[in-house]
Order: sequence, then structure tokens, then C-alpha cells
Amino acid sequence: MSSNIVIEVDVRGETGTGSARAVRREGRVPGILYGGGLDPVAISAKGNELLKAIRSGKFIAHTVTLEHKGEKQLVIPKDVQWHPVTDFPVHFDLYRVDENSIINVEVPVHFLNQETCPGLKKGGVLNVVRHTVELDVPAGKIPESIEVDLTGMEMGHVIHISAIKLPEGAKPTIDRDFTVATIASRGGAQAAADDAEDTATEE
Repeated sequence: MSSNIVIEVDVRGETGTGSARAVRREGRVPGILYGGGLDPVAISAKGNELLKAIRSGKFIAHTVTLEHKGEKQLVIPKDVQWHPVTDFPVHFDLYRVDENSIINVEVPVHFLNQETCPGLKKGGVLNVVRHTVELDVPAGKIPESIEVDLTGMEMGHVIHISAIKLPEGAKPTIDRDFTVATIASRGGAQAAADDAEDTATEE
């Protein structure tokens, strides 16, 4: 999913621990820009601006715009490292993309109409096997979430990934019709959860 976030960065001439510490003393956060068939570039961003972007909820798994001296580059944040005490970002990774670049992201799954689902109204339990689904998707079409409509689903219903509508051009990273959730009886919910944990461990 695209965002309207713009991150202004400077290019760092030096790398290494000493350089990173010097950057942080200036109130900036060191980072790295890589991908797109080009060499990695050491960068830095203002700490307060980066933190504001992260807290917006539209940073990780969204495309954002990197700006340096008037030049702009579409990127997707891949990682943010945090200070264990201050809970402030200490390093970030950006990956170069364009609108058609196929990238790998984890997208949250939202379940709709739980209050009217027949199986749940009869005492069943929504057993969520996967709270997120890993997708290969064009950078310009990253969805905020994947939605599963529980309307009409009875107890014992199994929801596979093949039954969920995905964005155009997106496909699951896992090449099989895996289970996303089930409508289980209360007695069978724990067994289903154990099976899901075993499956996740195997993968």
C-alpha cells in the first residue's frame, strides 16, 4: 500500500560503528538504502521525523518516498532496529522499488461479520491459523489487509487461502492451498490450534 510519507535523507560518506554514533549524536538515525540493482548507500534521517513516520502505522510494509537534494526514490522500509532502553530507532533499512516491482510482504488478515456468523452464534470458535499471510505483490498494490467474510459459515468450516480474494497481481508465497482459519467447536479448538502450531513449525 502506498503512503504519503516522505523521508528526507542525507548520504553518509562513512560507515561503521563510529560513524553511526556520530550521526546519532546529531539527532539523526543511520540507515542503508539497497536493492534495485544498485550498490548499497549509507544514509541518515532526522530522528524525530523517522519516529513520526513509523508511529503513523504506514511505514513498514508500505511504499514511502525517499528524498535527497530534490531527487525522489520510491522505497519500501524493510527493517527498523530499536534501542533496548529508550525505545528509539537506531537504524533502518530501505529497499528501492518501483510501482511494478514484486516484493514480499506480510499482510494482516481481518475477519468480517463475526457477530452474524451461524457457526459462531451456535457456540463455535473462530480458530485463526494465520493472523498474517505472506504475499508476493506489486509494490504499488500492497493491501492494508486481507478480508475474510464469515457470513453463512457453519461450524466445521475450513477457510483456505484459495477462497480469499487477493489484490490483482498478488499471490501467496507458499505454493499450496493452506488453511487460514476454521470455525471449530469449543472442544476442537485446542486441537486445531496445536495442529496449526505444528504446521507453522514445519514451514
